Amino acid sequence: MSAGTALLFLGTIALNELLFKWLEFAHGISWIYLPAGVRLLCILLFAEAGAIGILVASWLICFFHFFPNDPIRSFAGGILAALAPYLTYRLLVAGRVGPSLAGLGPWRLLGCALAFSIASPLLHHIWFALQGQREGLLHGFFVMASGDLIGTIVVLYTAKLILSMRQQ
Repeated sequence: MSAGTALLFLGTIALNELLFKWLEFAHGISWIYLPAGVRLLCILLFAEAGAIGILVASWLICFFHFFPNDPIRSFAGGILAALAPYLTYRLLVAGRVGPSLAGLGPWRLLGCALAFSIASPLLHHIWFALQGQREGLLHGFFVMASGDLIGTIVVLYTAKLILSMRQQ
């Protein structure tokens, strides 16, 4: 499950860059960011195995693509990318949802997406501020939160639709 999560996440990053590169605010921050949805989806479905897959894939993409000349940012970025959806999962849904997402109705799924879409940019931007990167911090937070929310809603509701069709 971890390896599948990593491959899905890396593939979604490539797809997002192919489709939405023109909406990029900064490297890794876009107005539509489908990989955010994959991060949360895989952790909702696979819990810790999903988090490990996201961590490994995030380190690969950070170290070799997003920030190849900044190992500290790459290391922290990978941890934050896996930590935000995992914390959202642990706080909101752990123990209440099975691997089919059946325990998450449409409104609860939306609440989970919203919470994650705030938690992820919040953790990242706290890190940026602690590293002295304060210019455009609020605007970057808004763009990242918006992109994460849009991408998460698209991915989660698509997955929920596919999973519900499989159960019929």
